[in-house]
Amino acid sequence: MIWFKEHLISAAKPLHFGHFTDSHVFADKNGEYFNVNCAEHLMKTLAAMAEEEFDFVVFGGDLTQDHTPESYQLFAELVAKSPLSCPVFWVPGNHDELTHLHSISQGQIQACKRISHPYAQLLLINTKGTTPSGWVSKSHLQEIKEVLAESHAPHILIGHHHPLPVRGYIDKHILENGAQMLDILSEYPQVQALVHGHAHNEYERVYEGVSIYGTPATSIQFTKHTQDWQQQSMGPAYRRLRVEQDGLLKTQVVWLAN
Repeated sequence: MIWFKEHLISAAKPLHFGHFTDSHVFADKNGEYFNVNCAEHLMKTLAAMAEEEFDFVVFGGDLTQDHTPESYQLFAELVAKSPLSCPVFWVPGNHDELTHLHSISQGQIQACKRISHPYAQLLLINTKGTTPSGWVSKSHLQEIKEVLAESHAPHILIGHHHPLPVRGYIDKHILENGAQMLDILSEYPQVQALVHGHAHNEYERVYEGVSIYGTPATSIQFTKHTQDWQQQSMGPAYRRLRVEQDGLLKTQVVWLAN
C-alpha cells in the first residue's frame, strides 16, 4: 500500500480538523484569478483557521494556477508566515504536480496520507487523472479497499474531484469513475463521509449511506447549477470537521469576508 504507507496517531480527544482547497496561487503574490488576489485570500483563510485550534488541516488540491514551481514555494511561504501552527496535509488536484507538492512537504507541510486517530481514520486519496477530469486508478481503488478492511473505525476520505454531478459547468471535469468508487465505499459501513474540493462551492448529499461534502474554494466560487462558465467573488471559505468519541461527525463551512 504505497500511497497510504505513512500515518499519524493523535491523542484520545475529539478529532478537530479543517479542510481548505483550490487556492490557485501564482508565482506572483499579486496574481489574480478572475479578479481575485488568490494569495491574499489564502492568507485570510490560514489566519482564520489558526483561531480554530485544529489538530491539523488538509489542503484539498489545485494549489497552483500558473503551474510554476515558484507558486508552490509561495504557498509554502504563506503557510510558514501564517499564525497557523498545526500540520498541513494535502491531496493533489488536477492543476497540481506531485513532484512539486512533495518538494514543499517538509516541516509543517507533510505528505502523510493516512491519519489514524482513536475516534476515526482519514484517508487522503489521489483523484488526479491525465486530464482536468478525475480518475482513481484500479490499483489505488484496491489500496483503498485494503485499508478499509483493516479497521471498523469510522473513516473519512478526502480527495479533490467531486464524485457525482453538481449540475454545473464543472461537471465537465468530474471524477469520471466516481460512481464506481462510491459503490465500493458503500460496501464498507465504516465509511462515514467523502470530502472534496474542485467544485468551487458548497455542496452536500448522501449516496448509499456515504455523506458527500463539497468545500468552497479559498479563491473564487463557481456559480451553482448553471452550464455556463460563471464565477463569483464570495470571499474565501473553508470547512471545519469534528469527530466525537461516539464517531459522530459534525461539519460546517466557514465563509470569510472579501
